[in-house]
Amino acid sequence: MNTIKKIGLTALAASLVSTSAFAGELAVTGSASMSYENYSGNLSNNKYFTQSNNIYFKGGGELDNGLTVAVSYELDDGANSDTASTSVWDNHSINVSSDSLGSFTLSGHGGSSAQGALDTTAAGDMWDNFDGTGVATAKVSSSLSGNDIMSYTLPTMAEGISLTASHQASGSAVAGAESSTSYAATYTGVDGLSVSYGMGENNSSSTNKIDASTMKASYAYGSYTVSGSSTTSDQQTANADKKATSYAVSYTVSENLSFTVGMEKIDDEANVTADAKYQGISTAYTAGSMTVSAGYQEAENTNFTKATDADMEYSYITLGFAF
Repeated sequence: MNTIKKIGLTALAASLVSTSAFAGELAVTGSASMSYENYSGNLSNNKYFTQSNNIYFKGGGELDNGLTVAVSYELDDGANSDTASTSVWDNHSINVSSDSLGSFTLSGHGGSSAQGALDTTAAGDMWDNFDGTGVATAKVSSSLSGNDIMSYTLPTMAEGISLTASHQASGSAVAGAESSTSYAATYTGVDGLSVSYGMGENNSSSTNKIDASTMKASYAYGSYTVSGSSTTSDQQTANADKKATSYAVSYTVSENLSFTVGMEKIDDEANVTADAKYQGISTAYTAGSMTVSAGYQEAENTNFTKATDADMEYSYITLGFAF
């Protein structure tokens, strides 16, 4: 990590509008990866070399009144396609916090709702590797996340309990759209145990409002971690409800090497022929700031039918770096 220190009043006061001077700090971190990906099945273009690179600017400091203010920007070329002139800037946010008041975060881009921050499946969203590939249409619906979302984490009131709420205002190009609110709670008061529940709305459509909820839990004992999750979405549109369930078991060989096996199933009320099913195994080896990861996944009925072209396989190997 490269840190540019002693960025004081001039760098941050202009954007944070503080009435008193304070010393701050700007940290620059980054990540990069190279991958080889392979899909098998009835696909024509099924082998890829891919790469990703991200640079994060995080600055902030403590004000004289005890508040801590932080700003975060992600530099990721092409990730934000809003306009050509700003496409290099991806997720960005401002955070104001204190021990007594809790933590407020306004995400200008790339924010998550309280429930949406929990909706990653226990097996790591394997379905997302197949969504949009070939005939695959199965996906998980969640509460509204995205740009200009405010989230609030309450100060610690009881050991091991974290409470979060989020709200996205109703500003939308869709006539009749309403604001969307979400809540989540996590309990970690027992050694090795984590239990979470979140619920929220997606009111970005005036004709198909969505209520989503997520339950997930994990327990670590020795070298093993067992986890499970369930996300449901109740939609205003008739026969459009969805439910995604997932389980995973991880084994940590050492502080550097781990293995994970997992499964996912997505049930779509509108498609009763078959559930979309996924299973996979992955491994990761870390040496310093470098991680080598590989995995193999199988998907069945990815468009909720038993057609042969709805079954696919996916494998990958990735070399990642953090700095």
